[in-house]
Amino acid sequence: MRILIVEDEPLIAMDLEDILQENANADCVWARDVASGLLHVAQGVDFALLDFDLGGQTSLPVALRLQAQSIPFCFVSGSLSDVPPSLRRIPSISKPFHPADIRRIVAAA
Repeated sequence: MRILIVEDEPLIAMDLEDILQENANADCVWARDVASGLLHVAQGVDFALLDFDLGGQTSLPVALRLQAQSIPFCFVSGSLSDVPPSLRRIPSISKPFHPADIRRIVAAA
C-alpha cells in the first residue's frame, strides 16, 4: 500500500511513517506542501494522511483531488475545526494522535 503523508512538520511526518511501516508495511511518501502533495497523488497513492494546516496554506486542494479520484484519506490535524463542512464526513484524527488510532484508520482503508 502506497500512503501519502502531507505534513509540514518533519518530526511528525517521520513518526507517522514509522507507525505505518511497522504496522502496515506501507510504502510512504511525504509532502510538505500542496504542490508536492498533488504531484504524489498524480503519481498514484492508495491512501493519504493529511494535516489540514500546512503553515500558511491548507491541504484542501489535495483533499479535493483525492476525493475526486475516490482515494481514501484521513485528516490528522490539530486544526480539524477549520475543515470545511463539505469534508467533515472524512475520517479524522486530532493531534496529538495515538499510534493505535493511525493503525486503526489505515487498517480500515
